[in-house]
Order: sequence, then C-alpha cells, then structure tokens
Amino acid sequence: MVMMEIYQVESSEHKQHVRELFWEYLQWANQKVNETFHVNFDIAAMLEDDMQTLAKFLPPDGRLLLGEIDEQIAGLACMKQLTETSCEIKRMYVRPVFRGRGVGRALSRRLIDDARQMDYPIIRLDSARFMDAAHALYRSVGFQEIAPYEGSEIPAEFHQHWIFMELRLR
Repeated sequence: MVMMEIYQVESSEHKQHVRELFWEYLQWANQKVNETFHVNFDIAAMLEDDMQTLAKFLPPDGRLLLGEIDEQIAGLACMKQLTETSCEIKRMYVRPVFRGRGVGRALSRRLIDDARQMDYPIIRLDSARFMDAAHALYRSVGFQEIAPYEGSEIPAEFHQHWIFMELRLR
C-alpha cells in the first residue's frame, strides 16, 4: 500500500528538500526551454532568488507544500498571493520516478483547498506550452485558459510560448 503525505514546509530540513527540488525543476525546465526556444536562463541565480524569497510562499498568504510517497520526497508545489483577490501556483514539480502516481493531483487539490480556506476567489498559473501533462492535470481540476495576466513573471516576448490559466473558486 502506497502512503502519500502532503505537508507545509516549516523546518530547515524541509527547506533543504525545497532547494533540491527547485534545482531539479530549474534544470529540467531550462533544458526544455533551451531545446524549444534556444534560450538559457541563469538558473543558479533563479534558485538563489527563490530561496531568498521563500517567505512569499509561506502562510498566511501563501503555501509551500512537499509531497512524500513512502517517506521519500516526491514533489512540491508553491502558491503565493498575486493580488488581494488572487493567488498564483508556482514551481509545481514531481520527480520523474513518482510521476503517474497522483502526487501532482494531490498537491494541486491541496493548494485549491487551501486557497478556498484563505478566501482567494481566483487561482492563476502559467506554464510553458511543452508542459502537456501539467496542462491536462490543471484542466482536470477545473482550470481554463486565459490571456496573460498582470503579475506573471513570464516576460512578454515569451507569452506566445506559454499557457496562462485560471480557476475561479466563487
């Protein structure tokens, strides 16, 4: 029997797992962006920026979740306040060995439940067009495509290569 646990990051040990997962995600995403668009990002600087600004993903306005399967770190998902009436999902990542086992779905459902409890009426996200599995997951939990939104970290010159989505909670 598979045991899955989703929990809010709190300890220094949790933050070390976050660093490792952010690095894996950034390496994977940068490779795909390079293959697709012939662009490289300074992922070491991006990692340090993410780690220096982790507070934006922490309560009361955000969430930083880790997912475990059988006591092994399987993935993470972040949510931060975008505006007074919206939040944004960022850096959702499941390690390849754990994909297809419901980790992404469990993380996304937990973020949606938390956003409801935090009284956010809208959740937004962006992801590169090559992230087909992520788009399918987001659609399956109710997200719909929208135009690029203010506050997204995606530069305007990449908007055509990205998908922007929204879930209205009320």
